[in-house]
Amino acid sequence: MLSRRTSAVGALLAGAVLVLAGCDADAGDKGGPDADRQASPGPSVIVPGKPGETAATMSAKDAAKKRSEDDSPNAADFTYTQMMIVHHGQALKMTGLAPERAGSSRVKRLASRISSAQRPEIGAMKGWLKSHGGPREHAGHDHGTMPGMASAAQLKQLRAARGKAFDELFLKLMITHHSGAITMAADVLSDGNNIQVEEMANDVVAQQSSEIGRMRDME
Repeated sequence: MLSRRTSAVGALLAGAVLVLAGCDADAGDKGGPDADRQASPGPSVIVPGKPGETAATMSAKDAAKKRSEDDSPNAADFTYTQMMIVHHGQALKMTGLAPERAGSSRVKRLASRISSAQRPEIGAMKGWLKSHGGPREHAGHDHGTMPGMASAAQLKQLRAARGKAFDELFLKLMITHHSGAITMAADVLSDGNNIQVEEMANDVVAQQSSEIGRMRDME
């Protein structure tokens, strides 16, 4: 969605139209450039409408205001941040088991990297929610059904495992967990509207896709 918005902004700038070309000539007829500055509010631009709507002509100031208003978060943005906080929280529980249970030093280092990346992301999402009015309730969303979430039974099995058995189960569960996070990020990139949420979702896709590759090499 970020690329789509970038393309839309590019189209907006490319389609910008200055006030009709006779303004300078008219200014000369009506008292010179000073009179023109008083009479004209500035250049106008063509703002493409939403699908099915016609384009609108407005001042550059109003167009900038409209673009800012268009960044308002929608339900998809709030749902994503609230649920991803919980999703990341489970990942931290899983990685927190690795120092004492993992047999491989590579698994321990991977768990540490995941924790170091996701803990501040949780803080960023909580900060975003706070700055946008706090959490919002969304009926029908069960955290246990989020993509990639480990079940209670799987977490119990992970806590009981040691050494190689832990390593194998950890990688299996974390690959599934990361894949679920990427699915959630893709959903908000498609349906969300806030640029900051898009940036966070893009970070999730990039970071966790890379980590999935590492984990598959370790299996």
